[in-house]
Amino acid sequence: MTTKNQAESTCPAEGLLKTLSGKWKPQIFRFAVNGPIRFNTLLREIEGANKQSLATALKELESEGILHKVIISEKPLHIEYNLSERGQSLVPIFQQLEGIVK
Repeated sequence: MTTKNQAESTCPAEGLLKTLSGKWKPQIFRFAVNGPIRFNTLLREIEGANKQSLATALKELESEGILHKVIISEKPLHIEYNLSERGQSLVPIFQQLEGIVK
């Protein structure tokens, strides 16, 4: 017999929502859909974001396989974040959600 907690933990939608919920994650994802993003750009564009919470959200999205961190060794040295293959697979889902909300 499956308990309620076991059923919830196997729900794909629940896993997705947990992955993308949290401070700044939806905003980061929205920016990453449009192409490579940089930390300082996100810091400027996301109202209320601070360095620590933004860095934490980026690390979590990277560890969940949603973003790839790319170190660009050209001068000036910088880091960009791109949607991973897994992140790109979520784009149509978010587009559908945006269509429902509008």
